[in-house]
Amino acid sequence: MKTIFISVLSVLCSLLLLNCNAANSNASQNTHQNSQVQREWMLIAFGSYSKADLIAKDAKINLTEKPENGKIRGTAFMGCNSMFFTSEFKNDGGVEISEIGSTLKACQDMKLEMDFSKAFRNMTKYSVKGHFLTLSDGDGNQMEFIAADWD
Repeated sequence: MKTIFISVLSVLCSLLLLNCNAANSNASQNTHQNSQVQREWMLIAFGSYSKADLIAKDAKINLTEKPENGKIRGTAFMGCNSMFFTSEFKNDGGVEISEIGSTLKACQDMKLEMDFSKAFRNMTKYSVKGHFLTLSDGDGNQMEFIAADWD
């Protein structure tokens, strides 16, 4: 009886240790994923807008907030209002953008802001290659960013 109890206890402890190791592995993958995107990004390619137009508007997103439960609170600026959102970058290359809002200033030219807001909420995939972040949807639309701290 004592031998069976020790055997069962050993198996349970082993399973517990394996489970903890898997949880730590997933947490470290998410941390690595977040560290790739957790920067300020300047928008350099979007729709029919030229790079010069985007630079003139100081178009950017900021993903530098500390992640909470795998999600990063971010901000965006397209020349007029400050926007805010929640993002979740997944290990499979998927991204979820939610809880989008903004300040309500009326500016003379808000076309970029309106186009960006409409397209941004539909982005479902991401990739980071070097200093570039690309967001895309399922219809072939993309947004390309460059890291603001890259020289």
